[in-house]
Amino acid sequence: MAKPEQNKVLRRLPLAVGSLGGILLLINRFVTPELTDSQARSDALGVILSALLILTGLLWEQIQPRSPDAVVLIGSEGFELAPNLPEIVQKELAWASHLLLTNTVTRSLVVWYGERVLLRRGILGPNPQVKPGPILQRVLEKQKPIYLVDLKLYPGRIEFDYLPENTQGVIIQPIGNRGALILAANAPRSYTKQDENWIEGIADKLADTLSNFSSLHDFQSHETQSQPSEAI
Repeated sequence: MAKPEQNKVLRRLPLAVGSLGGILLLINRFVTPELTDSQARSDALGVILSALLILTGLLWEQIQPRSPDAVVLIGSEGFELAPNLPEIVQKELAWASHLLLTNTVTRSLVVWYGERVLLRRGILGPNPQVKPGPILQRVLEKQKPIYLVDLKLYPGRIEFDYLPENTQGVIIQPIGNRGALILAANAPRSYTKQDENWIEGIADKLADTLSNFSSLHDFQSHETQSQPSEAI
């Protein structure tokens, strides 16, 4: 895959070549005392080709998508699981969070389910607790995900004090009707439609697992069986 620097060079190459060609044709015209008909036709063709290259370069600059500016999220990296979770839930959360952090632009994530935080992983925010605000409540009520493509543009961002303070983009994906998977990215507009589909599939898998433990009592009843899971 081409690096961003290589992409910039490729986008500007037609513009540079076309400009250079036009300049050389102009110099050639000035230093040639007499032009034959064939030379005039060649110059005309060269001007057309240079103009097409310049136009192509300008169009590429407008059409080609540019990578969003990424930031380094503020916070320390960590992996926190709620106490007393069944071993199967620990493994499922560890697996899901590992996949999301390594296969999408996610840099921080929170799993909130049954009125409690089950997992925090990646760059941790300052607040370990989740107090549902209007945006999270809307996701739970509508059972539809919300993607905030550029968090700084939304006044309601203050409810995400459990994420790194300079989070750029957020996806809130429902986990059944009792919780949500909350993911933070370090660049605006960085999640693709494929990422969203991937996140939805993982959230559905988590919902299926967590639905087998219908209450906090279910988690606590497995205390003697559960061991801290090893981070993947």
